[in-house]
Amino acid sequence: MIVLTKEEALALVSQDVIPHVKYFGGHLPKAFTEQGVAMLSSVLRSERAIEVNILVMRAFVRLRGFISSHAALSQKLEELEKKYDAQFGSVFDAIRALMEGPGQEPKRIEGFKP
Repeated sequence: MIVLTKEEALALVSQDVIPHVKYFGGHLPKAFTEQGVAMLSSVLRSERAIEVNILVMRAFVRLRGFISSHAALSQKLEELEKKYDAQFGSVFDAIRALMEGPGQEPKRIEGFKP
């Protein structure tokens, strides 16, 4: 079991996961790690405790899966950004060249002036 930091507790309060900080009673909330939940199963023997323990362990497994899929998506997004940054770099260079113009001053047109 670990004690949450003040920032972690405030993040949970802002998400309406736990009551407001004023209800903590001067102490920060505590949370279980995955290993802590696994150790509880060896101590608690009731049917209800075993069911809750299984549900919590499944939640940890899903969370781990979500984190790994999120990392894979993040890596894929970075690869796509690098690929398209190189392609659009040449497009932006061409646009800048067109905006700058040929570099010569426009010719003065001479002719009849009334």
